[in-house]
Amino acid sequence: MTEVFGQGTGHEQVVFCQDQATGLKAIIGIYSTALGPSLGGTRFYPYESEDAALADVLALSKGMAYKNALAGLDLGGGKAVIIGDPQKHKTEALLRAFGRFVQSLGGRYITACDVGTYVQDMDIVARESEFVTGRSPENGGAGDSSVLTAFGTYQGMRASADAVWGVPDLAGRKVGVAGVGKVGHILVGHLIEAGAQVVITDVSPAAIERTRAAYPGVEVVADIDTLIRTELDVFAPCALGGVLTDETVGVLRSKIVCGAANNQLAHPGVGKLLDDRDILFAPDYLVNAGGVIQVDDERHGFDFARAKRKTTAIFDTTKAVFALAKADGVPPATAADRLAERRMAEVGGLRSILTV
Repeated sequence: MTEVFGQGTGHEQVVFCQDQATGLKAIIGIYSTALGPSLGGTRFYPYESEDAALADVLALSKGMAYKNALAGLDLGGGKAVIIGDPQKHKTEALLRAFGRFVQSLGGRYITACDVGTYVQDMDIVARESEFVTGRSPENGGAGDSSVLTAFGTYQGMRASADAVWGVPDLAGRKVGVAGVGKVGHILVGHLIEAGAQVVITDVSPAAIERTRAAYPGVEVVADIDTLIRTELDVFAPCALGGVLTDETVGVLRSKIVCGAANNQLAHPGVGKLLDDRDILFAPDYLVNAGGVIQVDDERHGFDFARAKRKTTAIFDTTKAVFALAKADGVPPATAADRLAERRMAEVGGLRSILTV
């Protein structure tokens, strides 16, 4: 814990969880509970080291605090990572052990699906904890949150198109989608329906084939480096984060970056580099908030139509971020941070008023 505090991350709580019997090694990060209990998914991933897992959970949990604040939810930001290969190490016992650690936090952290975890996994975790969302409809949940994550990202893309070309329309635009897994695959469907020309890439041949089978008109390129160097109107990162670096921005050939991946900027300065190149960046935690809107709605008795209406508002919030960025002369990522921080400070401050 000394190392965590020494990083000056501002997190409220970081919990290291280990159960030798099941092989569970997990970290839960709670960045803030200023607006309410922290909510964020559980990522199951074969990190190369515990330090790498810690760095990821710290960044992801902070991002969730900003995402939930900007989405207008009464939730703080948290995240969990389970260290291991989900194909090899995921078992019922391990997931239930993880659920007991989640339960031990008494509601300060609410979990959901993320990379490497699925609805059926949340059903298992929920057998040991009441603080679980993203469960199956059969078990009282909302099901796969990828549906509204993709829909919200599409709304952010429409707002971006409006800012750049004056119309919230992607018909005829060339959109490159990096990662066609749970979210990217659904996003491709929205784009095809809108009349966009879609180019895809993914490290998984199975994901590529599934997308091509559903949408035969998509173009496929070999890798993300090729996609970045392709002449595009919109680049949509939808896999893991950190894809936007000093180097990749230097060769990026698109007018807009808008995708579902978390933490797309390798460091905060990349937002300024995009701005300097006149590439509009739609902040990831703003446009990919549809999933968390869905799982939050689950906590109040899930209604898909209601959750979709809330997710549609991402269009207006994205336009508001772009307007603030222009007014303040800052990159959109900075403007989004300011709006989120303002809400956390103003609404979170109400907790100083005692109620009975």
